[in-house]
Amino acid sequence: MNRELLNKYHKELRVNAQTTGFRREATSHVVRHISEYDDRGFILASLLTEQNARSVIQAEKEYFKQIGQPFEWKLFSYDSPSNLKELLLAEGFKEDEEEALLVLDLTIDKDLLDRQIPAELKEITDENGVKDIVRLMDEIWQEKHDSLGKRLWQDKQQHPDDLFLYGIYDGNQLVSGAWMYLEKESSFASLWGGATQPAYRGRGYYKDLVAARAKKASEYDYSFLTVDARPMSRPILERLNFQLLAYTYGMLSPK
Repeated sequence: MNRELLNKYHKELRVNAQTTGFRREATSHVVRHISEYDDRGFILASLLTEQNARSVIQAEKEYFKQIGQPFEWKLFSYDSPSNLKELLLAEGFKEDEEEALLVLDLTIDKDLLDRQIPAELKEITDENGVKDIVRLMDEIWQEKHDSLGKRLWQDKQQHPDDLFLYGIYDGNQLVSGAWMYLEKESSFASLWGGATQPAYRGRGYYKDLVAARAKKASEYDYSFLTVDARPMSRPILERLNFQLLAYTYGMLSPK
């Protein structure tokens, strides 16, 4: 593990993060992000001890209940106290799938910047393209992504230089899609999506989408790409020289 890079990530994308579409609130114990749309909020960073962890968790549950917003406690494998996940589970939180926090240093690993982008890969800038991404995500994950689509389109309209969306089309059909946020006041660009229809997998589309976003991040002088990778994506990204820094867990608040 690259401790220096992890410390940089922790400072820029957890403690001091300014997330597009969310209002940041910092207390002495947590950093909250309150959704400005019809979406859930999240707690991105915390500074807890064995003595105060349970009471802080209970206070945050009550706070989000009062504002009428579900939320996710974004837990990292190095967070304190060491039993924080167990405490969250005891308070009714549901654990989402474990993901690997991966980072690529674009100032060192430049192979993606030299990759040829296929002609069928397009940057998505209109609402119809965003709807294509939502339909793709709905079909692949077999669940609705309406709130995601609303947030992506509003972010693209209001913050066009923070969010970049890409898709690979077969005729008029979107078969693979992904997006990227250039994180404010940081040196990191975060990668999201990367979903491909099963019939079109194995053609290098995932790598093409990563490369397109790497090129855009480099154009804006961002030094690092970061992604919370699921098990299917992690081997591909590690072959592209992404480094494993930690593991992450989306802990979903009780209803």
